[in-house]
Amino acid sequence: MGSEKLDVMAFAAHCDDIEITSGGLMIKLAEMGYKTGACDLTAGEMGTKGASEDRLAEASEAGRIMGLANRINLGMPDGALEFNRDNILRLAQIIRDYQPRLAILPYWEQRHPDHRVCSLLLQDACYFAGLKKIDLQGEPHRPFKILFSTYYREIRPSFLVDVSNQHKRKLEAVRAYKSQFDGTPGSKQIFHPGADIIEYIKTRDRNLGLNIKSEYAEPYFIKEPIAIDDPMKLPVKSI
Repeated sequence: MGSEKLDVMAFAAHCDDIEITSGGLMIKLAEMGYKTGACDLTAGEMGTKGASEDRLAEASEAGRIMGLANRINLGMPDGALEFNRDNILRLAQIIRDYQPRLAILPYWEQRHPDHRVCSLLLQDACYFAGLKKIDLQGEPHRPFKILFSTYYREIRPSFLVDVSNQHKRKLEAVRAYKSQFDGTPGSKQIFHPGADIIEYIKTRDRNLGLNIKSEYAEPYFIKEPIAIDDPMKLPVKSI
């Protein structure tokens, strides 16, 4: 697919990462009229279950369910992502090509090494994509806002997004990965050892939702302060 401009672009190390951590928000943004896209760095060929061809087909179907305008896979080596200049510049070129205003990246502390390296690569890529004299094609561009998503870090998020109305479709997108999450004992060792992925997501998102008086929510992190113009309109009750 061509590199048309996107409003939002989510990045992840593997197919299915975006669906699990940010599927609700991606669906919500598409429903709001934003042009959304995703970039998977690898095809997940090192996964215990399923071949890379299966994962790519499943990612395409999951993208359709989420309403993505575009989804690309860079074919980087699964289980061997490296933090180096070549990879940074390759990702910086993707950012220039699609020019997202909002980029969603994995949180920088992760259980899986690929997730951690993916975050580090993209943080630098977002910066270098805006340099005028760097050896990249197209006009300089940096995302205005960068969000970080994770399910693994038990830290207080910067904010929560109500995804109650989008949660059913989020689970449909995760279920699109039939080669991974087929309900067999082996599938319960992939994401959160010993847990059924659908039940885990329901429980996790439900617990997060309770914090903002919603049915389901997703957590996000930012590195900069949040500006509030009118504290009288803050939606979550303090007591």
